[in-house]
Amino acid sequence: MSIKYNLGGRPPRSLQTQQTALFEQAIRLHQQGQLAQANQMYSAILQVNSRHFGALHMLGVLAYQTGHHQAACDLIGQAIEQQPRDPAPYVNCGLALGALGLREEALAHFDRAIALRSDFAEAHVNRGKILVELGRVSEALQSYDLAIAVQPQMATAHNNKGTALRALDRLDEALACYQQAWTLDSNYVDALLNLATLNAALGRTDEALAGFDRLLALQPLHAQAHNGKGAILAQKEQWELAVPHFQAAIQSDEKLVPAYKNLGQALHALARYDQAVPVLRKASALQPHDLDILALLAVVLTDAGLFADALDIYDLAIRLAPDRPGLYFNRAGLHVRFNRHAEALADFLAASDMQPDNQYLFGWIVNSRVHSCDWSELSADLKRCEESILAGENNVPPFVALSLFDSPSLQMRAAINRVKADFPENHSLGAIPQHASSEKIRVGYYSADFYGHATAYLMAELFEEHDGQHFEWFAFSSGPNIHDSMRERLVASFDHFIDVREHRDADVARMSRELGIDIAVDLKGFTTDQRFGVFSHRCAPVQVSYLGYPGTTGAPYMDYVMADRVVIPDAEREFFSEKVVYLPHSYQVNDAKRRISDRVFTREELGLPSAGFVFCCFNNNYKIRPLVFDSWMRILRAVPGSVLWLFEGNASVVTNLRGEAQARGVAPERLVFAPRMPLDEHLARHRCADLFLDTLPYNAHTTASDALWAELPVLTCQGRSFAARVASSLLHAVGMQELVTRDAAEYEALAIALAQDPGRLQALRARLAEQKVVSPLFDARQFARHLEAAYTAMHSRHVQGLMPDGIPI
Repeated sequence: MSIKYNLGGRPPRSLQTQQTALFEQAIRLHQQGQLAQANQMYSAILQVNSRHFGALHMLGVLAYQTGHHQAACDLIGQAIEQQPRDPAPYVNCGLALGALGLREEALAHFDRAIALRSDFAEAHVNRGKILVELGRVSEALQSYDLAIAVQPQMATAHNNKGTALRALDRLDEALACYQQAWTLDSNYVDALLNLATLNAALGRTDEALAGFDRLLALQPLHAQAHNGKGAILAQKEQWELAVPHFQAAIQSDEKLVPAYKNLGQALHALARYDQAVPVLRKASALQPHDLDILALLAVVLTDAGLFADALDIYDLAIRLAPDRPGLYFNRAGLHVRFNRHAEALADFLAASDMQPDNQYLFGWIVNSRVHSCDWSELSADLKRCEESILAGENNVPPFVALSLFDSPSLQMRAAINRVKADFPENHSLGAIPQHASSEKIRVGYYSADFYGHATAYLMAELFEEHDGQHFEWFAFSSGPNIHDSMRERLVASFDHFIDVREHRDADVARMSRELGIDIAVDLKGFTTDQRFGVFSHRCAPVQVSYLGYPGTTGAPYMDYVMADRVVIPDAEREFFSEKVVYLPHSYQVNDAKRRISDRVFTREELGLPSAGFVFCCFNNNYKIRPLVFDSWMRILRAVPGSVLWLFEGNASVVTNLRGEAQARGVAPERLVFAPRMPLDEHLARHRCADLFLDTLPYNAHTTASDALWAELPVLTCQGRSFAARVASSLLHAVGMQELVTRDAAEYEALAIALAQDPGRLQALRARLAEQKVVSPLFDARQFARHLEAAYTAMHSRHVQGLMPDGIPI
């Protein structure tokens, strides 16, 4: 701000002397930052002499400094009227006009000041600044050069010239200008900030960090310096060091949106989702239409398990930016979580239309179609998926491949493709260190499903039956923090229950190593909320795939897969990258404490006819394929009055399957759909069914053991792959292997025969009721001993320095 003053008018000499003294005192107060007192004195002078040039001018300057820009223009304009040949007020009025966004008027004032005084360096500098704002950067450079020619030691001119050069992408020259400005004035904060920021943009991180440190030494609370330093640390993935700088930036400037955004990203990278959410909500409140903030907030909300909130944010973001496919893709993932597969399909297709070259999308498009039982494009979809998998592309999620193909080789290829692209072996933690052998083998189970989830319903009793004398048991929970009765039961069954939701994969692996885990058991594989990256970092000397994913992981760092000789016959072992551990009965553990409700349902309240044979299948709808459905419709046509009772995963399934039934000559009302209900009541409603019909190529798994536990016979058709042989495994373990068929004709014939022979079916039910009590399928204690024998054998091989190998128990 230029400060130039003269006395206005010619009052009597004694009064003039008095005004001069008062004005000089006001100037001193102004320069000392005592603005309120200076304001009073300037005003007092004007009350006596309303044409006092110096008071008008400086009161205008003070108004500008306190953000009253229009008042500044008015006051300085009056000063100019008093002394139109003085260049200084033109500069100061130009600054106020610029602050009001009146750039052309500001430029005219700077031009007038220069016309009055061509060597007015400050006028040239401010003229250059306005020209930059007007986009006339080349002209701005000329103004800065004129300022420097007049006053070579003027640091501001060099600094502003650097900014103009940066706008022209002449970065090396800009850097030199910032450097010169700082050399001229080592306390020049703006020059230091520009120098550090440009060094950071050029990838010169060491120089940038040094610059930010110098700036912070001058001004320890400088918000942009803290944010800039934090950003560099974040680029280096030094998230823990970056966070305090972003927090300091926000503390210094509560409206610095980039600092909120950066802090949210850092907290997300550290998996501190609960902390990241409010930070990003604040950023969004400050800048409601910033799509990057909204997108990041939605991702963090999803990772925090706040799916409904995340969906709302995606809805908003898509309204603001309807042409961004990534938003549609992520929203589709949330629709899948809510079993809204028709909506998911619409979003996946929208993303695909915008990004037709994104092959990764079509695997998810197929997945949504099969979940909706929309088979209109299935033949083409299957062909395209198979070609993609064989081409080595990571376009078909491995779990989708399990449901689409009864081909162990194709499923293995899909898994290998996924591991290669997303979970390659990661050596960042170094070789796993040797630790002193403890008296107990330490086994960790890793899952997101330690609550009322299908996996927990199967495994709860196993955890309770595990041997605590020779083993130490750890649970690493990465799923939602749901404190239901199942969670309480599970927590009580482990020696250590560790919540790792807010820990990165590498940190979970490091923690596992530090805890001395000997055997790490992954219960997820490539299913929802998996944390396969933990295993890619080698979290334990022995790593095992079990239960959650019925196929090979294709990962070279997974040592073993738990199985039995039904789900992985010897001929299929070549399609598993892991060594196979053969348990003596079924690989699937079961909880014999699963309660069946005492509630007695009537057929009518379940939507079933009061008479007639009830076939059922409570498998997830994506497991229903046209060939199986063809068999079901032939069975219904052969058994008059019968109905097929199916699980209703989503509303589109009802419409699509009833349409498919009608197309096959079966009345749509013969398909009855069962909504979700609590597990104990769901088990109880099995009493209203007569025979469970299994699916292929993805069998009933938990649903099959549920039916057998509820004493409902399960009829299956055995395929080639692991997922296609699970029901066979269960039936063999419960002594009901005569319900395992080998092809569609045998499957249909046996279903029809049982429906037409009530005595035979009743005999099967009676034998099932006897067998389930004594069979190994529901003996968790015996299963625990077998599993522990497998763990002991694995650990022994490792201790002896032997490579993993097949283990029969």
